[in-house]
Amino acid sequence: MLGITHLRHISLFTPVLKEHADFYEKVWGLDKLQEDENNVYFRGAGSENHILHLQAGEKRGLHHIAFGMIDKNAVDTAAEKLKELGIPLVSEPGYLDEAGAGYGLRFLDPEGRCIELSCWVEIHTKDWSKKNVDPIKLNHVVMNTKDIDMITDFYTKVLGFKVTDWSEHQMVFLRCNKNHHSLAFNQDVHASVNHIAYEVESVDEVMRGIGNVRKADVEPMWGPGRHGPGNNIFCYFRDPAGYVMEYTCYLTTVEDDDKWQALVWKRVPHLMDQWGIAGPPPPGARASMQGDPDEGWATKLAGKQ
Repeated sequence: MLGITHLRHISLFTPVLKEHADFYEKVWGLDKLQEDENNVYFRGAGSENHILHLQAGEKRGLHHIAFGMIDKNAVDTAAEKLKELGIPLVSEPGYLDEAGAGYGLRFLDPEGRCIELSCWVEIHTKDWSKKNVDPIKLNHVVMNTKDIDMITDFYTKVLGFKVTDWSEHQMVFLRCNKNHHSLAFNQDVHASVNHIAYEVESVDEVMRGIGNVRKADVEPMWGPGRHGPGNNIFCYFRDPAGYVMEYTCYLTTVEDDDKWQALVWKRVPHLMDQWGIAGPPPPGARASMQGDPDEGWATKLAGKQ
């Protein structure tokens, strides 16, 4: 068990960097933290240095997902354990060359996703410039997988995540702290990004967010509603690059690990949306969540994207 503490940020390739970045700054509610010709970093209202990184690329795809660790010793110990298991490191433990710096490593999971583990990342202590919607942090990310049992074994037995719930044998919800899930996997025909969820403070902010996005001529794909697994309020949209993102709040927390029993939720409309407003995701939403086949981080950086 590696001692992962929390979800930090997600890094994505985008073929429409400027349009993509403008959306998250001017519509979604994030603040641009740092940028250059090929990269834009965004912070949320919380203390985490950045929660979204967009990098110019020919096609969409995951660059990496970052998780926190307590300190340098935890990162170094994680590197040793990963090497013992024959898991390839993309970068050895060291000081990170990205916004917020810090100390960390990167490795590839069995489907080629790049995962970063880091500590000592700079945090924000300055006041946030309040808007009518203030995304606080990444609540969770969901990835598509070709083999849900294999990937669940890897993230639980190697990385130390715990299974919180299942949605039949289609989705698995994994936690690394009290949050019901910081990571989830959906069984599909290929590995890809399914969706990215940004946490806001209340249902009022979810609804105001819907209004903001509609003013930008983007209609919700699914929602608003309230999920069964996690009990969180949701509304899903498609951003300018085609990624699916979600406003969410009120996710269940697991206060006592020893007493929590993972449930297998039926995939029926009244459990996908307990309010009975949104129902199950429509075909267009499912198609967008399937994403583009992602051959993995190493292939992209080798210029084969």
